[in-house]
Amino acid sequence: MKLDILVLTVHPDDAELGCSGTIMKHVAMGKKVGVVDLTQGELGTRGTVESRMAEASEASRIMGLSVRDNLKMCDGFFRNDEQHQLQVVREIRKYKPEIVISNALFDRHPDHGRSGDLINDACFLSGLRKIETALDGEAQEVHRPRLLLQSIQDYYIKPDIAIDITDFWERKLEAIKAYRSQFFHEDYSSDEPQTYISNPDFFEYVKGRAMEYGKYIGAKYAEGFTCRRLLGVDDLFHLR
Repeated sequence: MKLDILVLTVHPDDAELGCSGTIMKHVAMGKKVGVVDLTQGELGTRGTVESRMAEASEASRIMGLSVRDNLKMCDGFFRNDEQHQLQVVREIRKYKPEIVISNALFDRHPDHGRSGDLINDACFLSGLRKIETALDGEAQEVHRPRLLLQSIQDYYIKPDIAIDITDFWERKLEAIKAYRSQFFHEDYSSDEPQTYISNPDFFEYVKGRAMEYGKYIGAKYAEGFTCRRLLGVDDLFHLR
């Protein structure tokens, strides 16, 4: 399956927090969007691998994803090395996306920045014909995405571009709240410790960030992205 957009983020729920509004906006345009989580989030204070996978499945349904995979890298301990780079290269060549979205290049969780660098390197390596990979016993064709963006999650980062997600704001919250074990939910109770993200006030922070980015482009809510290269457009009237 060829995807238009492939989101490669490290933990189940990172895609929902960082770019689910953008995902759903492009799905509504008829684009095929998929998510590949690098890890199962097994080191999370709350929930289990099984609950996270079930929650990710429900969030995927809400977002309308064409596919969702999990590479089952070691949460907290994966590295930006040849072994892990080749895992990601196989996914990029498998889905041949035009656009890839990764985690931020630095963030509160150290996995996010390390993941951002890993995806950046893998996107480049995926276009090198002398790097040979196979899927189901068949050699893969080289493919380099034409655009790599980083979503913004916890730390404040000035975005290079912002996407109006106003029409998808409520569904973004619904997708995040699908992770009942991780975030505050009225219908979920647990004896597990409270965390930074399970506090009900966390959603106020998520809303405030979206409103701040939205303010700068004349929208109520927006998601911000960074890019390591200069971005260009063909038509000035496509800019806000």
